[in-house]
Amino acid sequence: MVLVLGIESTAHTFGVGIVSDEPRILADSRFSYVPSKGGIHPREAADSFIKNAPSVLREALSQAKVAIDSVDAVAVALGPGLGPCLRVGATIARALSTYYGKPLVPVNHAVAHVEIGRMLTGAGDPLVVYISGGNTVITARYGGRYRVFGETLDIALGNFMDTLVRELGLAPPYVVGGVHALDRCAEGGKYVELPYVVKGQDTSYSGLLTAALRAYRSGVRVEDVCFSAREVAYSSLVEVAERGLAQLGKSEILLVGGVAASRYLVEKFRALAEYRGVKLYVVPPKYAVDNGVMIAWTGLLMFKHGVTVEPENASVKQRWRLDSVDIYW
Repeated sequence: MVLVLGIESTAHTFGVGIVSDEPRILADSRFSYVPSKGGIHPREAADSFIKNAPSVLREALSQAKVAIDSVDAVAVALGPGLGPCLRVGATIARALSTYYGKPLVPVNHAVAHVEIGRMLTGAGDPLVVYISGGNTVITARYGGRYRVFGETLDIALGNFMDTLVRELGLAPPYVVGGVHALDRCAEGGKYVELPYVVKGQDTSYSGLLTAALRAYRSGVRVEDVCFSAREVAYSSLVEVAERGLAQLGKSEILLVGGVAASRYLVEKFRALAEYRGVKLYVVPPKYAVDNGVMIAWTGLLMFKHGVTVEPENASVKQRWRLDSVDIYW
């Protein structure tokens, strides 16, 4: 049995996961930084990670009922993400690797979202829709890598949602009881016209954000603004995903990333799947958001295929694209 410990620290969550190759999740410990106001402040998030990392690591080892000596490798997310946050995880992973003599495995955060989704859902060769605070990507495996067949041209869907509700005075917190503030506000809303932008297989949300805020400031009800913005944003994503299906001929769709936890978005993709006659897989909400388990699992796959890095060479890559990572499994 191979045991891998994974460390996630790309944005608002410091997570430590431990997995084996059965596959089995042995531990999942997390700390989430929640800003008192505004969005994520990278330095503040990093400082909170430094304070809480030891307890998160201890809790993970306790959950797994293993000592660090029993771990076969240490995996760490080296990007993409926020520089100060990434450096905390990288520093801890390098220290553990060096002190305990464990191989260090570099993991791409985006690839990890895809792989935990595939592992937990059983999806085989899907069209992947990766949607989070920092990423909106339509991707699929081809030629040994995840190729990008569509993406946002400006801000990510999750970033759009968080910024909109923050500017409307509805957040933070952004998610309560598993429901995003935008989805909650949209209940009872009616549609008002907002710009719908799709360019080929790419989406764009910055203009929609500006228009939604302008509508609110001109007197449109906040519920109507939320409902309309949500419908336009979600529908444009479904459209580009359908184009990806048509282009690639895939028989499966897999939704991963934090925004995949939205049941309203899932409903739209379920309708698409039924219309196209394909299977829809959705990563469980607990693992849709950032976590250490996805880093540990992807690290295990990479470790078993001989991918490691010397600690002194394990530098962070804030803009590390998933289509630059070789996939050996």
